[in-house]
Amino acid sequence: MDAVAIIPARLQSSRLPRKLLLTETGRPLLQYVWEAARSATSLTEVIVATDSSEIAEVVTGFGGRCEMTGEHPSGTDRVAEVLRRCCPDVPICVNLQGDEPELDPQHIDRLVTTLQSAGDADMATLATPITSHRDLQDPACTKVVCDGRGRALYFSRAPIPFVRDADPERLLSANSPWLLHLGVYAFRGPFLLKLAAAPPSRLEQFEKLEQLRALEMGATLLVSQVEQAAVGIDTAADYAAFVARQQTS
Repeated sequence: MDAVAIIPARLQSSRLPRKLLLTETGRPLLQYVWEAARSATSLTEVIVATDSSEIAEVVTGFGGRCEMTGEHPSGTDRVAEVLRRCCPDVPICVNLQGDEPELDPQHIDRLVTTLQSAGDADMATLATPITSHRDLQDPACTKVVCDGRGRALYFSRAPIPFVRDADPERLLSANSPWLLHLGVYAFRGPFLLKLAAAPPSRLEQFEKLEQLRALEMGATLLVSQVEQAAVGIDTAADYAAFVARQQTS
């Protein structure tokens, strides 16, 4: 078993309650992510990890594998529990967000390939160029700065890097220096367990970005660029727009 995907799935959501089970398109939102993962050629297994019996019943209903977990403060902790219990020897574990129904299976494969090809890396993630001033300034849009070999140097909710002597608007429309971090990860199995066992780090607590814990632990985190991000579903308006796109596709 070379790589598995684990999708942490929580029933309640502060901005859109029960969003993973919304079915206005005829399928639960969570099922789209599961299907994308199943379509990725690099994965040998896809598991949904949840503490909700209702989610577990829905996943079983559409043919997926579901593992029940305890309560956890983060999706990473939930993924780590399932990895430790069900597949502790797997070389690579992919953590996918259950609220990104338009995730490209090829991006999942890119993520796995990036980590497989770099023997010294602990984890990998994705990013895409920022071309919108709104995204650049939005603290909900996490930015990442990398070195020349594509290794993450820092993640922030602030618009980094700060450009002192150039017009940001011109750069956004030309060759943007800003990268939007996409919240999908591939981990070496042993490193994920080590990360989940470590306490929240200082910078992580400042920014509320869990990936900073990995950097503060000295991890090598590779960032692979893709052309565009999958749209996450956070609000009722996001879901309505997704439903409309499905109806016209």
